[in-house]
Amino acid sequence: MSHTLKIENLHVSVEGKAILRGVNLTLNYGETHALMGPNGSGKSTLGLAIAGHPNYEITEGSITLDGVDITEWEADQRARAGIFMAFQRPVAIPGVKTADFLRHAATNVRRPDRKEGEDLIPMREFRKELKSKMEQLKIDPEFARRYVNDGFSGGEMKRSEILTMAMLSPKFSILDETDSGLDADAVRLASASIAEIGKDKMGLLIITHHDKLLEHNPPQYTHVMLGGRIVETGGAELARELHDHGYERIRATYPDADAANQQMIAKEETIAV
Repeated sequence: MSHTLKIENLHVSVEGKAILRGVNLTLNYGETHALMGPNGSGKSTLGLAIAGHPNYEITEGSITLDGVDITEWEADQRARAGIFMAFQRPVAIPGVKTADFLRHAATNVRRPDRKEGEDLIPMREFRKELKSKMEQLKIDPEFARRYVNDGFSGGEMKRSEILTMAMLSPKFSILDETDSGLDADAVRLASASIAEIGKDKMGLLIITHHDKLLEHNPPQYTHVMLGGRIVETGGAELARELHDHGYERIRATYPDADAANQQMIAKEETIAV
């Protein structure tokens, strides 16, 4: 199986303010990429732009999936085509059970041409698959009966996102700081869960500040963002260096990008970039 997600010269603005300033990145099916960088560098903006968030305007460049230009596609079209994003701050949906949400979401991805509400995955088939995935991820069966993210702890929200990823089985998954707000044990559990259902079974773009999430998912490529563009790419050793020593060397090596990053932070205090 071969799939490719290609980002070329991507420029993105939010509320009329430029955030990404020419990002180039190619992800292949089965690869794990880490995306790191200081606050305000554009990591989340890249993920949201790939996923098709309507508030993130692509002003230049392109996103292609298996050679098809999806730059103008809506978020739901991209999801059906095989792009998934685990959000840093997942939204709660009171009144909607997690199992019902997952059944509809999985059906929409697997049967993209059906009419909404029709031809859902048969309940017996769905329950069997959901039970198998929850056992695989060591998630309590009661989890499926709870409302989506409603009253969930930080760790439960992140595990809910990973369960959704498992059920949708996308071609490419973007994980936006899945370790955010979690203690060390919860991060290790999240890392192991991602590896269990994602490693070698899809393309992974893991946005993170830390190397613990990469413990079970060593990246073939580590990309460093600064000032709205990728300034350096290396292997797993680069991720370890950044975790151990921070971004001092990166800032000194790329002073123009660092200056742009400081300007972005000053201007974008209310925007998650």
